[in-house]
Amino acid sequence: MTIDWWALGLQAVNVLILVWLLSRVFWRPVAGAIARRQDAAQAILGEAKAAQTKADETLAELTQAREGIAAERETVLAEATAAANTATTAAMDEATGKAEKLVAAARLAIDRDTDAARKENAEKSAQLSVEIALKLLSRLNTQNLQAAFFDLLVDAIAEMSQNDRAALAGTENGIDVVSAVEPGDTDKAKITKAVGQALGGSPDLRFVTDPELIAGLELRTAHFVLHNSWQSDLARILKDLKHAA
Repeated sequence: MTIDWWALGLQAVNVLILVWLLSRVFWRPVAGAIARRQDAAQAILGEAKAAQTKADETLAELTQAREGIAAERETVLAEATAAANTATTAAMDEATGKAEKLVAAARLAIDRDTDAARKENAEKSAQLSVEIALKLLSRLNTQNLQAAFFDLLVDAIAEMSQNDRAALAGTENGIDVVSAVEPGDTDKAKITKAVGQALGGSPDLRFVTDPELIAGLELRTAHFVLHNSWQSDLARILKDLKHAA
């Protein structure tokens, strides 16, 4: 078998030229296109990665913001609850205070009304008792009672100071001798003598009748009254009973 070296060399040259042509005409553009596609893909991947990173950051921010909103909501709710509890407590305290004041005022009013009613009843009872005594005593207006009041009048004059007796004896407009019933002439003379001796002078006496005395004998001037009757005694008793009530 004979090898044709020229033919073999020419074929080798053809192969080299073909390879060169392929490398120049086909492989370089294809490689460039592949490289460009790879670069574009890398760029797209980079943008996607950046977008993913940004999305992750945004999601993290949203999550943090949501957590902050939730925390703020809890804080606001807690503050609102505390404020509501405080307001409720304050309102209840105020209502309780007002209720206590109303109850205290009502009790005070009840006590005041009760005390007033008690005093009024006591005064009415005292007034009724005095009126009953007045009616009973009015039936006992006898000469013996008048004699007793005459003695009491003389004793009352004797108990006055000397200056008071002198002033009463020297009264310019005279002295009224007041009795429940008009005394007879004999009694008038007796009273005039006894009063003159007790006062230490000769006073001008005028006899006046006042049935309201019930029984008794009193001396009266424009500025002075020597009480000596059941009327004055009952008035004093009534005053004491009302004061005691």
